[in-house]
This record gives sequence, C-alpha cells and structure tokens, in this order.
Amino acid sequence: MSVDDVFRRPASRENLRAMVRGLLSDVPRKNMGQVAEAAGHALLDRLPDFLARAAWDADELRDRVREFVVDSLQAEDAVLIADETGDIKKGTKSAGVDRQYTGVTRQVENAQVSVHLSYGSSRGRAIIDRELYAGQHWAGRGEEHRRRCEEASIPQERARAVVTKPEPARRMVERALEAGVPFSYFLADELYGGSRALAPGSKEHQVRCVMAIPKNEVLPLADGPAHQARQL
Repeated sequence: MSVDDVFRRPASRENLRAMVRGLLSDVPRKNMGQVAEAAGHALLDRLPDFLARAAWDADELRDRVREFVVDSLQAEDAVLIADETGDIKKGTKSAGVDRQYTGVTRQVENAQVSVHLSYGSSRGRAIIDRELYAGQHWAGRGEEHRRRCEEASIPQERARAVVTKPEPARRMVERALEAGVPFSYFLADELYGGSRALAPGSKEHQVRCVMAIPKNEVLPLADGPAHQARQL
C-alpha cells in the first residue's frame, strides 16, 4: 500500500521516505538531525523543516495506516487498546506541552502527552490512531490564550475546555467503528476504566470492554450493598 501520495510535492515524498528509512535504521538516537545525517542529507534541518512546513493530510495518512494494519493483523482474537505516552520537552512552545505525568519516566515532567489506539492480535500489534492531549494549561478563552494556541497550531475548538484523556480514546474507538475495524474487545488501564465519560460504542455498535478500574471504585452488587473494588 502506498502512503506517500498524501504529500503534494515530490520533494516531500522523498523526505518522507528518507525519514522512515532513518527511523528504521540503527541510528542510536532518532532525533531528526541524526536521521537526516543517516539519510545523507547535507542540510541537517531538511527533515525538521519538512515536518514543520510540508503540506499533507495527516488524517488521510492515519486512515491508510489503519487499513494496512488491519489487513495485515486481522484475526478473531484482535483487540483495540487505548494508552498514552509522553515526550520530554525543555521548552514551553510545543503544542500541548505542560508539567504533567508521563509514563516515560513515571513522574511529572515537562512533556507532551498523546493518547494512542493500537490494534493487536496473535499476528502482531501496531498503532492505528493518535490524538495529542492538551490539558488544563491549554484551555481558556482570553486573547493571550488564543494567541498562544494559534502559535502552536492548536485549533480554537480544541482549546476552550479541558478534555480528559478518555475523551480522545472514545473518539478514536468511534473512528475505528465507523471504518468497520473488526475486533473482539476494547482494552484499557484504570485511567480509562474509571471514566464514566468513555463508554465506547453506541446502540448500533455494542463494544465489549475489559478495563482495569481504581481500587476505590464503588461497584453495585445485584444481591447486596455496593463495595469498593479492593474489598471484592
């Protein structure tokens, strides 16, 4: 399956191929400078400039990757898995960056955090969707906030209210359902299992879930009073 035609210019397509080759290479650190050097580029800012300025449809690329992954890994035991990861940052300008918990170091760091949806089966696993998490620091309505979000290319409709991590997970599951992705269960840890707002699926698409829940979650019992999960 070809994906590079989501980029309009031939030079951008070549940069994409060079970047992918570099990311799959033995380069010890996969920053764009070292990847560009491994690709033989004389100008080491060529790939960062490509990522920042090239015209391309990220959602179209996402959809094609999802199609390829599902075609390659589809099986009766296939599942969808929601989780998040972080990238440590030093500055404050990157979209979504904030002092927040990240699983990379298992502590609060200045980082970007993104929520991912993976497709996995006995044949393998791969990420099929992603959304950048923008927490409380990126929610507001003032002029200074609007300007900051504009500089970071965060759309205003995503920067007016705080959105918890289960919300992008719900949107990604809905996109997978709309695309007809076949799976048996949706899996997630307690961050998602403890959210009443997640509730993936609809009347048309009933989704079976296996999610961890917090130990203090109160669970009603059909034959007696409710108890916390740790008591049960």
